[in-house]
This record gives sequence, structure tokens and C-alpha cells, in this order.
Amino acid sequence: MPQRNDIHKVLIIGSGPIVIGQACEFDYSGTQACKALRSLGYEIVLVNSNPATIMTDPEMADVTYIEPLNVERLEQIIAKERPDALLPNLGGQSGLNLCAELNKVGILDKYGVQVIGVQVDAIERGEDRIEFKETMNKLGIAMARSEVAYDVDHALAIAEELGYPVVLRPAYTMGGAGGGLVYNKEELKTVCARGLQASLVGQVLVEESILGWEELELEVVRDKDNNMITVCFIENVDPMGVHTGDSFCTAPMLSISEDVQKRLQEQAYKIVEHIGVIGGTNVQFAHNPKDDRIIVIEINPRTSRSSALASKATGFPIALVSAKLATGLTLADLPCGKYGTLDKYVPDGDYVVVKFARWAFEKFKGVEDKLGTQMRAVGEVMSIGKTYKEAFQKAIRSLEKGRAGLGFVKNFHDLSKADLLEMLVTPSSERHFIMYEALRKGATVEEIHEITKVKTYFIEQMKELVEEEEQILPFKGQVPSSEILVQAKKDGFSDQYLAEILAVEESAIRKARLCAGLEQHWDAVHVSGTKDSSYFYSTYNGLDHNPITEGKPKIMILGGGPNRIGQGIEFDYCCVHAAQSLKKLGFDTIIVNCNPETVSTDYDTSDKLYFEPLTLEDVLSIYKKEQPVGVIAQFGGQTPLNLAGELQKNGVKILGTPPEVIDLAEDRDQFRSMMDKLGIPMPESGMATTIEEAIAIANRIHYPVMVRPSYVLGGRGMEVVYDDQSMADYMAAAVGVSPDRPILIDRFLHHALECEADAISDGLHAYVPAVMEHIELAGIHSGDSACLIPSQNISPENLATIKVYTRKIAEEMHVVGLMNMQYAIEDGKVFVLEANPRASRTVPLVSKVCGIRMVPLATDIITSELTGRPSPVEDLKERKIPYVGVKEAVFPFNMFQEVDPVLGPEMRSTGEVLGLAQTSGEAFYKAEEGAGAKLPLEGTVLLSVNELDKPEVPALAKSFYEDGFQLLATGKTFELIQAQGIPVKRINKLYEGRPNILDAITNGEIQLIVNSPVGKKSIHDDSYLRKNAIKARIPYMTTMAAAFASAQGIKQMKQKGDGELRSLQEWHRLIEEE
Repeated sequence: MPQRNDIHKVLIIGSGPIVIGQACEFDYSGTQACKALRSLGYEIVLVNSNPATIMTDPEMADVTYIEPLNVERLEQIIAKERPDALLPNLGGQSGLNLCAELNKVGILDKYGVQVIGVQVDAIERGEDRIEFKETMNKLGIAMARSEVAYDVDHALAIAEELGYPVVLRPAYTMGGAGGGLVYNKEELKTVCARGLQASLVGQVLVEESILGWEELELEVVRDKDNNMITVCFIENVDPMGVHTGDSFCTAPMLSISEDVQKRLQEQAYKIVEHIGVIGGTNVQFAHNPKDDRIIVIEINPRTSRSSALASKATGFPIALVSAKLATGLTLADLPCGKYGTLDKYVPDGDYVVVKFARWAFEKFKGVEDKLGTQMRAVGEVMSIGKTYKEAFQKAIRSLEKGRAGLGFVKNFHDLSKADLLEMLVTPSSERHFIMYEALRKGATVEEIHEITKVKTYFIEQMKELVEEEEQILPFKGQVPSSEILVQAKKDGFSDQYLAEILAVEESAIRKARLCAGLEQHWDAVHVSGTKDSSYFYSTYNGLDHNPITEGKPKIMILGGGPNRIGQGIEFDYCCVHAAQSLKKLGFDTIIVNCNPETVSTDYDTSDKLYFEPLTLEDVLSIYKKEQPVGVIAQFGGQTPLNLAGELQKNGVKILGTPPEVIDLAEDRDQFRSMMDKLGIPMPESGMATTIEEAIAIANRIHYPVMVRPSYVLGGRGMEVVYDDQSMADYMAAAVGVSPDRPILIDRFLHHALECEADAISDGLHAYVPAVMEHIELAGIHSGDSACLIPSQNISPENLATIKVYTRKIAEEMHVVGLMNMQYAIEDGKVFVLEANPRASRTVPLVSKVCGIRMVPLATDIITSELTGRPSPVEDLKERKIPYVGVKEAVFPFNMFQEVDPVLGPEMRSTGEVLGLAQTSGEAFYKAEEGAGAKLPLEGTVLLSVNELDKPEVPALAKSFYEDGFQLLATGKTFELIQAQGIPVKRINKLYEGRPNILDAITNGEIQLIVNSPVGKKSIHDDSYLRKNAIKARIPYMTTMAAAFASAQGIKQMKQKGDGELRSLQEWHRLIEEE
């Protein structure tokens, strides 16, 4: 049957900001859906609040709205655009939940919008815990014994009957948010209360614990004629009890019998048919190897994190196919070069895929590194090899954690077997590294299996790697025989790791390997649904099946590796744009990356994709094979930049800004002397490697000072230090400080306005589209600060100075391509903070707000030495932007409830949203709404601020009072407000008696909290206030700057209400060139 022609305009809902549990895999699926539906002739209206994605580029859909994802905003868009259909199952949990809510309140019926791809009642059958249970009972499919609770007492009674431990699962959430495994009544009370709050419908499932069972997943695709195929069988190596997003897993299943796989498939088909999803569905099972019992855990009636993995693991583009099936096509209608048509598809690759998660525990002080049923990972890597050992070791070296292999991590090697086994009792992000050392210390496979319940097959494989490593170690100081070297390479040991454990140069290992005739070969993964498209992976086991094309000159783009805090989807955005631009300039493009969630690893983003770790060994092999005319390293963030210098030493041509210039910007001494030469002021600073040096510098430039290690991204390890004692503590705790990598100390600028400028430079001229003004003052990491673009409160003189400085620096450093400059303005004077001669995380933001294609322009400049094209920079004109964008960061504090959610110089946000409006007040209001912290327009505001912020309180209180809010304040804050004659009530702090702040929060008496932290000096910890604000979902501001911006936003909304709703394309039409 042909595709549907009764629908013409389709609304796609994106997944919003990147958060733990919902990352850029939905940018990938949404982008694929837009491509698929537009290719079939449909008009696409896209809604998403995330500016960092490819998906929200004005070219991706016909009409793009960057708006908060909630029912009110969506109704406005539906009323204006009048779409015929809504495709909700490609925008993660956000998209599904919104579709269910729009249906519930009757908006879809009111405007005659059909839901395609998944029926609305199917969402309920899949997501609502009671509905799902009833459906499974009807089908005769076993589930864990469980019951639904609507309050804590009910949950206690159910747990009593099932026996502890029990698992709590709130309905309509993702990433296991609000749930957990509890072992006793007290734990149940805490977690259940949290879960009821997190659930959309106030229900929590209490189920028997199946800890230690095997966790298995199937990715199934169904069409409207009920044809079903299993795209991928995924085996989680970590057993039940660790969330699948944190668990390391393999495809295909390596230790599961054919019989069990067949039973899983039969049950999955029954479920998917009954629920009636068209497109991809992820079905999760648990299997008890002791009694062979299989139970279904849950289904996701949508493309999920696992679907992105399954797509990349098998070459089957699930989201693309799902979107086509939603329009009425069937699997038999979709041709495929390998299987004829897609209904004949079977997963039959002759390789092993491993997915390994990437965590960011180091960013959150006070968080225990512990894995459970609530997801903690911020990203993941995927690797492909001919054998499990090869794929596993490739995954480890892809992680960007400075680890080239499994052994000698942290101090694990120095611990006893007993200590290591004890550490394995609680699953953590280091679990597999600890297992490796435990095996080295003589732990048996059985001992480890008993404690971890990881399957013996995987532990045996690891044991063989340990034994092989122990045979290599005696050769320390030399290169082992070619026989040993060849075997080590076949089992996935990297050149770098062998060099580290043998204490020789990596180049010596590489030389010996090449002398022994051992080079990487490549094999292909066929892309289903295409004639003959493929992407490639390397192996030392097997022959080369990688034909090299001659003809057009090739350029290689190095990707960003796994998502992590400080290095997110923004860099993938830059790599994808670079690939698209290079194609238009007549080059063949090659992308190297190992992140399965991204658009850059989609098969058709580049002419050729290598799914490989970003290490010297892997990139050099590809370079040698493909012989590109150059490599671009400046778009992938820190990952490729760390490689650029070594690549250049090995004869690789790096296009654009040379690596030495990038090093110069990192070297504070060299950079300062350049600033002195240009007459550009910087805050006083120094570099120290000892406690004495650090204290001497701090006393010379006066406290407070900002301290941080050199060479990091995302402000890792940065702190503001106020006295000698704190400085001594910081230096004592700093790891890996050496004369090459000293600690940097800068004077902390007081009450300074921070701003940044992205520039496009050709080495002689630089163009600045707009200056971004940070809302938070200097001292908060730029990635975590909300910011206004274009700036609203910087004087014309200062703006002119910033543009002049940026141009001077770009020209002096001969920057070719993109550059990001950070400034602070203290008492009307502009200081340079740092220069980053590369793409920064603000590139997508500036591109979208200013309507300028920054990466294509930069790509044109970078390749001009090859194309001879003139530089576009001189022709770029100043732009007058008659509206304001506000970027707001989104944090994972709800997943880390033990962390104090205060902001500082170390970056902790996982994603961002954008609010666009005619005024900065409304834009800020929309940004907060998009970030899930909708500002109240009435009610009560609580003010409790530290000494430094007291002078600003009266003005803030007055603004809230004038807008009709009741005011509550503590101690001295209360006295200050009262002294100004503003009506205010006093409220007790936690230690001052009852009723106190906590009671008021719990009783829902407070709608907005302004609380700047008292800091380490205070005897009383005030973090309980901020932690409870998160639990109760009350918007809270921890800086006065954000509080004033909120007050302004509230005032604007109360006086004027919503401004005109405009799409991104309509906003861009308002821009005037000067």
C-alpha cells in the first residue's frame, strides 16, 4: 500500500535539553525523521527547546520553533501552524509525555491533529504501570511480582508482602528518575516519596527484586501490516540492578543460548503486536539463569537510547525507517541492497559491538560513585571488533579518560585481593577496572561472579587478557617478540597501553608492529535500506575489505568522542556542518568518531565514516590508508585538539589554526606576554607548582583568587580561594601538578560582568557576529551561566573595545577558522580572561540567534589554501538583531540529590535551552520555562542571602513586592527589607526552631527561592534549602544576577504577557544587515 496522502503537514516534537537519560540520541532520531519525511514530500514543523542540536537548524525542517516544551506553548504552535499529524515517538520521553498530555486535555481533537507512529492509548499501555501489567497478564507474559502504590503507607504494605529488597519505579519518567532499589523500610519511605513526586501521575510500582538476573534487550520494528523484524539482540554484561544506560553491553548476545533468544523474540513480538506501535520499540527482559525464568521488565514504545545503539551496531537506521513506516509504507516497500526488501532483514553481522558508558562523578563533590537503577552516565562510546576482546579494549580506549587499557587504573593495582573484592560489592563506574586488578591478584572467576553476578563468560575473557598482560610485563624496557606483539594486537591491546606498561615509546611499538607486517585492516557494516552504503571499523583479525576511492580530494574531520560535561553535542553540531560544507566545496569527507548517539556517526553525514576511537594509533592508520589532503581538528572540542600536535609530528597536515597556536593560548606566560605586547589588560596572575609558590602569588595579587589546573575543558578542578589555609588545602589535593602542568592562579574579578565573543577569522581579519553577555557574574563557568545574545547592558564603548580586542588577538595569533574569546568588565574596564582558537560550545547558539552559518564560513576559510577561494570575512556585515536570545543551562542535580546545587567555576550542566523574544525579560522567562523552572507570576518569594549580597536585597525585594508577591525572609535579610518599609514576614532557618523554611517548602507555601550560599565560612550549612527546592520543584536562584533577571522577566510577563509567537525562520527575517 502506498504512503498516506491525507496528511501533508507533520509536527515533530524534539526531546529538549540534554539531560542524564535523554541525550543526543534523540537529536539523531529527530534529524533522521525530518530527512525521511521531507524526502517523501511532507512539510515538517519542528518544536524543540535545545539550540545546540542539528535538529533545530533552520534548514532541517520547513518551520522550526525553539520554544519551551509544554502543553501551553504547543497549543499556540498547533493553533498557528495547523498540522495534520503529530509524530511523537522520536523525541524521547519528553515527546511521548507531551503527546499524551495534549491528547488528555483535548487539544489534538480540538485542532484535528492525528497521531502517527504510535497510538495514544499505546503510550498508556507502555508507560502506565497498571495498564502495562494488565496487558501482560492478558498476553500470558510473566512479569516481576509487583503492585502499584499511590502513597508511602501502601508501598510499605506491598513491600512487606513481597519481601525486601524491592525496586521502586515511578510511572512516566526516564533514566530511572526518582526510583531505586531499597533494602529496608526507612529507605523505602525516602525513595517512595521522591518517586511519587517525580511521577507525572503520582504512581510508583513496587516490585520484587530480580537483582543479579541477566538483563537482555530486543529492538523490534513493526509496520502497519504487522510485519515484524528484530533489528538487534543486546546483552547487558552488568546484571539487573544496574540501569541499562549505565550497564556495559554487547551485540549480538554472546552468552545467551539460541533457545532463550528465540523465546525472547516470540514474547517481544506478542507485546509489540498487541501494543500496536508502528516503527521501533525497545523491549527489556530479565532472565534468571538458575531456573530459566524469563520476565518482561518494560517496553519503550519509541526510539530510545538503545535504538541509537542498535542502529549503529547493525547499520539499520531505525529512526529513518520508523518515520517512513509511520506514513503508511511497509517494510516490504523499502528496498535494500543486501536483503532485497527490509522485511527480509536479519541481524547477521560477523563482528562484536561493545557499548561502554561515560560518567562524570568527578564533577559532583559528595556524590558516591555508585551505580543502581537510576541512570548516572552522561554519555557512551561504541566500538566494533572481530572478537569480544578486541571490541572491549577498543571501547576502553575510546572513553577519553586518559586510559589506554584496563590495567593500572588509579591505585587499584596496589590494593590487596581482599580489598578489591570488597570494592566490587557495590557496583561503581570503576567496576570492570577493579575486576581486572582482582583477577591479577589471584581472584577466581567464581569469586568475582558470586559478588558481581557478571556472567562467567565475560570474566573468563577478562582473565585471559590479564594472563596475556602478565606474559608481556617481563619485557619491561624493551619491545617484546613479534609473536607476542601480534597476539596482543589481535586481542585488542593498544599501542599506547603496551608502551605504557613496557615503559617504551609508543612509536617503538608502532615501528615493531609495522616491521612484523601487522597493520589495521578494515571491514564494513552494511547500511540496511540502502543500495550499498557502509561504514567501517578496524581489526587486527582478518583481511582488508575497505576499497579506497580515487578522484576528489579528501578531508578528514575528527569527531568529539563521548558526550561528557564540558564537551557535549555542540561539537558534534560543528563536525556535521563541516562535513556538509566540505561536500559543497567539492571534497570527499571522512569522519572518525566513536559516539553512537550522534548525527556525525550517521552513515550519510560524511562520504565515509570510520567508527573508531580517537587515538593516535587509530587516526594515523586511517590517514595512511586514505591519504587525505588534510585533517580538521578544531571542530571536535578537546578530544581532537589533544591529538593534533602528535599527528602533526607524524606528518599529518592539520588544516586551519596550527596546533602550536592552540598551545600558545593555553600557555599562560606566552599568552600574557602577547597581551602585554598588544596592550590588552588581563587580571594579575601567576603559575605555581608548590604550596609555598601558590601562597606567595596569592598574597602578591590579593585574595580572593581563582585557581585551576592548565589544559582542561569545562573548568575541571577550578575553585575560588579566599585565604592561605584554603590555598594550602587546594594545592595539597591537586593531582598531577608538574612543572609542565602547573596550577594557574588569577585575581578574582569582583562584581565583574562576564561576556564572550565568538569570531570567524582568516588570519588577517576577524568578524564577530555578536557579543554574549553572561547573566551570572564572573566566577561562574561560562557553560553554566545563563547568557543574553546580543548583549543588552554592555556600554557601546565596551562593546567596541571587545570587538577591537578580539580582532587584534585573532590577527596576532593568525587564527584560521573559529575562535572564542572570554572577557570580564570590572568598573567599566575590559579584561581578557582567555582565548580559545577553536570551535566553542556557543557556536550553534550564535549561529541560530544571529542567523549566520558560522561553521560553513569557517570551513570555507580553512580550506582556502586548497581551493584558492577568497576569504568571506571582509564581506561580512554588522547585523542588527531586533530580538533577544537567552541561553539557560540545564543541570543534573535532580539525579544527584546529595549534591549542593550551587554554581561555581567548574562546569556541571549537561545541556541548555534557548528562549527567543522581543525583550530580554520575556526571553529569560521563556528560557527558565524551557529549563523546567517556570517562574511564578504570583505567590510567595523567599529571600535568604549571604553578607556580600545584602546591599542588593532592598531593590530586589521592592521589585517582587511591586509585582504583587508576598515576601518571606530570614534573619538579617528580613531586617534589611523591613528597614526599607517593604512588607515582609520573618521565617526561621532550620536551626532556629519550627515552623521553618523546610516546613514552608514542604507545605507548598513558597513559589520562588532566592538564596545565595553562605559558603565555607559559616558554621551552619544552608545547602538543605537548595536541595529541597529541587525536590519540591521550586524555581531557585543562587546568584543575585539571576534573581534580578527573574524579577525583570516576571515584571515583563505581568505587564505585557506573551509576545508574538514566531518561528526561527520568522525571527531571522527580522535581522537587518548594516
